[in-house]
Amino acid sequence: MRGAAVEAYGGRGGSVHWTYARAGRRPLAVLPARGDAIALWDDGLVTATDATGVRWHRALPAAADWLAAHGGAGVLRMLDPGTRMLAVVTPHRIAAYRLADGDLRWVLPARQGCAFAPARAVHRGGAILIAQPCLAADSWSGEIVAVDDLGPIAPRRTPLGNEWQGERRGEHHSAEHPHTGNLVARPR
Repeated sequence: MRGAAVEAYGGRGGSVHWTYARAGRRPLAVLPARGDAIALWDDGLVTATDATGVRWHRALPAAADWLAAHGGAGVLRMLDPGTRMLAVVTPHRIAAYRLADGDLRWVLPARQGCAFAPARAVHRGGAILIAQPCLAADSWSGEIVAVDDLGPIAPRRTPLGNEWQGERRGEHHSAEHPHTGNLVARPR
């Protein structure tokens, strides 16, 4: 991140490989992920960019004013070691996106009278523990939420899978290794 642009640098000489900027906007946080640069912008847009350009973008609802006041610390979080899933943590919700295509996989709203604190989160094992302070007095354990790539961690949960159609667990797709199948229409 340099000024109002996101830049990727080449390995050997450190020369600029590519640059991406949005007119009148500036990146607040950038997270490298499997050849992409995931950027959070001051207007609440999240972009996944690689050498070919922006691969996907998602707008964060009602986040621009909060971002202007607090910045982007802790908002972008990788959910798994294989970097297949991205969590976007704002005071009102946690949203998880599949990095391969930006597909929204799950959303966890903050409890009534509570707000997530993006900068107050920590990775522990395969989970992220996120502070969720509440207005009403609550036990400290009630003010922590645990999530992983499959969603909120709770006893006896039945999570959705996050693989692309036809993808097997452990098989990862990215801009360098795209999924070549048509996900909408059947072959003729």
